[in-house]
Amino acid sequence: MTSTTEPTEPLSVEQLSATTLLRFATAGSVDDGKSTLVGRLLHDSKSVLTDQLEAVERVSASRGQDAPDLALLTDGLRAEREQGITIDVAYRYFATARRRFILADTPGHVQYTRNMVTGASTADLAVVLVDARNGVIEQTRRHAAVAALLRVPHVVLAVNKMDLVEYKESVFAAIAEEFTAYASELGVPEITTIPISALAGDNVVDASANMDWYGGPTVLEHLETVPVSHDLGHCHARLPVQYVIRPQTAEHPDYRGYAGQIAAGSFRVGESVTVLPSGRTTKVAGIDLLGKQVDVAWTPQSVTLLLEDDIDVSRGDLIVPSKDAPPTTQDVEATVCHVADQPLTVGHRVLLKHGTRTVKAIVKDIPSRLTLDDLSLHPHPGQLVANDIGRVKIRAAEPLPLDSYADSRRTGAFILIDPADGTTLTAGMVGESFAAPQPVKDESDDDGWDF
Repeated sequence: MTSTTEPTEPLSVEQLSATTLLRFATAGSVDDGKSTLVGRLLHDSKSVLTDQLEAVERVSASRGQDAPDLALLTDGLRAEREQGITIDVAYRYFATARRRFILADTPGHVQYTRNMVTGASTADLAVVLVDARNGVIEQTRRHAAVAALLRVPHVVLAVNKMDLVEYKESVFAAIAEEFTAYASELGVPEITTIPISALAGDNVVDASANMDWYGGPTVLEHLETVPVSHDLGHCHARLPVQYVIRPQTAEHPDYRGYAGQIAAGSFRVGESVTVLPSGRTTKVAGIDLLGKQVDVAWTPQSVTLLLEDDIDVSRGDLIVPSKDAPPTTQDVEATVCHVADQPLTVGHRVLLKHGTRTVKAIVKDIPSRLTLDDLSLHPHPGQLVANDIGRVKIRAAEPLPLDSYADSRRTGAFILIDPADGTTLTAGMVGESFAAPQPVKDESDDDGWDF
């Protein structure tokens, strides 16, 4: 099926600034057609440059293919092209008249699940692909679990390769029912199912003439119209301090500013704030934004705050409104996805990075590991291996100001790092991340800590 979309003129800067932004990620098992879907989206929405398309056509022809292999538009690494797989997260930027998009095409291999975590961590929507011939498999369930774990607000199940099952409605309906039931158990808030053929173009950008039984939107129509809220102005205001600015020049002899990107909420001049973890309070004396003084600033602006009192503030501290300060604690309970090849074990000494702060920590306990097949919890597994999802208890060497991940995807997240070589071990989300199931309660004593 070929696109019937008429060529459009490039959008102007004014038009682009007036459109909303959607961040979304694609996920699915190997050969489910993720890269082909992305290539079809870019091609049929006229978001591919002529020289890019010509290059793809040349490579496809050299392989003896009759039509351009649109997966080559995203599989940019040589190893990806040679093996016909996606290895790294491929980010693509495109726009239509209705919306701008940042797309993360993530790998399907089990050993690259860590890349899917990276791509989906900031996504507003996840597109999970399923091969219509294979249905829901373990990797499909893993990707649904990761999307639920990361609290991605919208999930689209794209049942691909419908052309290979004769566009049968019964095949689509059975897969959609199984996936929806599973994802709903995980607590995914919104699930949309769409039957497609990425190779032929059915229901990707243009409606399919082969599936008149389907009356829903195409993939692009859904991406353009799904409600996305980027208003973090009403969230808990948080500014992780990235850098302390002290020019000590003749022009600014006493200037002391605390620079960083506002993670959520807004700050105003005159507002009472608290610096964590010290707990010292003061007021905002000024806000510098792009070389100008302003009265108010909000997420995601990068600003420099000036405080009324000369208190000790350094990189890694968190500035928050005094009336809305999170608790500080050395004991962290979280749901995690382990991404390293080496296991995470009880007693493992790690570095915990939260925002701009990094502290020493030790894994106190691993209460449970999630079994993806039936969503049961395996109690006290002793370790988590690569791609495992489970609950952990961690003791940090210093108090940390932690939000629940359910309240803030930015300040409720952290990573565990190997102190020996700097390898990222685990991605963590503070508090209860799944709506179900409930973690196993651990009643063991708290003795034996070194700090």
